[in-house]
Amino acid sequence: MDFTNKNVVITGGSTGIGLATAKAFISAGANVWITSRSAGNLQKAAAEISSPKLKTLVSDTANLAGIAVLEKAVAESGNTLDVLFLNAGIAMFAPIEQVSEADFDAQFNTNVKGHFFTLQKLIPHLANGAAVVFTSSGNATAASLGSSVYSSTKGALNKIAQIAANELAERKIRVNIISPGPIATAALEKALPAEAKVHVAAATALQRLGEPNEIAKTVLFLASDDASFITGTEIKIDGGYLNYAMK
Repeated sequence: MDFTNKNVVITGGSTGIGLATAKAFISAGANVWITSRSAGNLQKAAAEISSPKLKTLVSDTANLAGIAVLEKAVAESGNTLDVLFLNAGIAMFAPIEQVSEADFDAQFNTNVKGHFFTLQKLIPHLANGAAVVFTSSGNATAASLGSSVYSSTKGALNKIAQIAANELAERKIRVNIISPGPIATAALEKALPAEAKVHVAAATALQRLGEPNEIAKTVLFLASDDASFITGTEIKIDGGYLNYAMK
């Protein structure tokens, strides 16, 4: 897949899946902006990628002021966007009776409001025929204990993406969804003790955690001309997790 001189924006691009995808797009020739609310994480990502094709931007897309920073940077570049990868996200898990208003708002602001308004503000900057990819989760389909808020944000995100696919089809802009299962990111390493990771891996048909680069390859496929007849679709990249649960 060749993305030579294509312009890509990745929100939440400084770590994990976003970082792996930024590396993959740059390796394929693209010019890439990555955003994060953490300047430190962006500095680490820039040092790791070490490419003149990478630009970093501190932008908290959970609020309109942060999104305005991103929109301004894109507008001032004078370039249209060929790929928008809406990947920023947070997760907090607790039983319904223990969820705080602050945790509820933080997840909906980042996972739903942020993606919705980032897309809205960047639509005028998307090239005709561009590709938009949303990062959702298998939790949107599952009904895991303690995941009521997080799962709800991803379910809402899926519906936004499906409607966006229809609304933007006139401009030949394709909109698709990836729903990763358990992926071996730094965030997962931090969130789960060793025994829990073993349990999660065993819950997949392939009996292992996924790797961020496996998600990245799927994003590049959906953004490429090879996926030119795919829009409004969700691809589950979960090692068979959801299907295995019904065995």
